[in-house]
Amino acid sequence: MAASVQLNAKLLGPAFIVKPATKQFLKPARIRCAAAATAPPTKRYSITLLPGDGIGPEVIAVAKNVLKLAGSLEGIEFAFQEMPMGGSALDLVGVPLPEETLAAAKQSDAVLLGAIGGYKWDKNEKHLKPETGLLQIREGLKVFANLRPATVLPQLVDSSTLKKEVAEGVDLMVVRELTGGIYFGKPRGYGVTEHGEEIGFNTEVYAAYEVDRIARVAFETARKRHGKLCSVDKANVLEASMFWRKRITAIASEYPDVELSHMYVDNAAMQLIRNPKQFDTIVTNNIFGDILSDEASMITGSIGMLPSASLGESGPGLFEPIHGSAPDIAGQDKANPLATILSAAMLLKYGLGEEHAAKRIEKAVLDTLDKGLRTGDIYSAGTKLVGCQEMGEEVLKSVETQVPAAV
Repeated sequence: MAASVQLNAKLLGPAFIVKPATKQFLKPARIRCAAAATAPPTKRYSITLLPGDGIGPEVIAVAKNVLKLAGSLEGIEFAFQEMPMGGSALDLVGVPLPEETLAAAKQSDAVLLGAIGGYKWDKNEKHLKPETGLLQIREGLKVFANLRPATVLPQLVDSSTLKKEVAEGVDLMVVRELTGGIYFGKPRGYGVTEHGEEIGFNTEVYAAYEVDRIARVAFETARKRHGKLCSVDKANVLEASMFWRKRITAIASEYPDVELSHMYVDNAAMQLIRNPKQFDTIVTNNIFGDILSDEASMITGSIGMLPSASLGESGPGLFEPIHGSAPDIAGQDKANPLATILSAAMLLKYGLGEEHAAKRIEKAVLDTLDKGLRTGDIYSAGTKLVGCQEMGEEVLKSVETQVPAAV
């Protein structure tokens, strides 16, 4: 692999090793040619694409084009490899995460995922559900820190279900622990009580190293934002949360420049709706983060706008939009590709340390929204309704013509 993904997003070296190609399961997307201003490639990275199910292939195709163009304008060359995962992998080889897919992901510099799941596989046994593949790849890549931004863009403030004065200016980041807690804790399973009654059970458990490493990611993230970190737990009831708070407080001594606060999860859920602007960076465990990050996403007006990054201590990061596979609109050119495009920007920024290329993409998205283009999920009177492909083409035009802001 060219280099390891570092949480502080330092610039990677130019070394590049071509990995043996595995079978291509999807036809390569048509790539728009850049103008004469394209810089000669000085850096090369390998990217594994996991289109997945539903609208996944549509949004990945668009994001791939944007990523390639932005890279070419900044002297970056990508080697893309598309691999099956989720329901498409189940149909193809009978498992949600083939060994070949995980191997390709591990050998790459970063992984870009579309979406997985759909009604077709809802009745499958747990180990044959598309979502199991997602848990498996997170575990396989050892990505433990999930970064979920929730920013209300000024162009879309009226799309929020909250009052304008509440939603306007919201810009927060949820840092979710991704590979521990109740989703992975043992013992788990089914059983019977001493009275013969059936039960199901799971275990919420965290080791000190798991809390400490996510805490450091969160403090570093807060330090790069506005210097405020809120740790969310349920320490008034749960021993695992009491331990979480103890470890977070201990790590805080390493970051005297970051203001730390604590909040119970039920209050945090309420405060996100009452006054979301009070939050800068939130750190929390796996299950609370799963819930709160989805709640925060809806403040912005559409989950079709929000990206995410999942990072580990080394190795490739996993970048994906937070929306689902939306099987109801799959193949109809109705999907919003902007969350996946912004995930590609996070890939550049957090996965490869290529901030100039990331800024180019982020600015292109804002420029496209400024032109009044909207997919159905963010459409409002007075704007132009476009499909997935047209939205992608407009972003490409902006990527190619605009001058990126200084990093």
